[in-house]
Amino acid sequence: MSEKIKYTNEPIQAEVVKDFLPSPDELAAGEEGVKITISLSRRSVDFFKAAAERNHTSYQRMIRRLLDAYADQYRDELTERSSGRSKTRVAER
Repeated sequence: MSEKIKYTNEPIQAEVVKDFLPSPDELAAGEEGVKITISLSRRSVDFFKAAAERNHTSYQRMIRRLLDAYADQYRDELTERSSGRSKTRVAER
């Protein structure tokens, strides 16, 4: 039989972590996919294939998530810059 666990009366060191998981609605909602053709370097494809194998997933899914994360991060910045330029041009006239 296995050894008995000995419990002590020590204070618990717990901390609250930010909820980083998506909501069930976000998980259930699928985005519409758009098929494209893209040429990637051999080293990039080899990297993603190896990483996908280690993580038991598809390399295409990894690339898609990377591009989605990049777009999400810079979408607001791009919108602000493009709208800022048009205001400047209107003011110059």
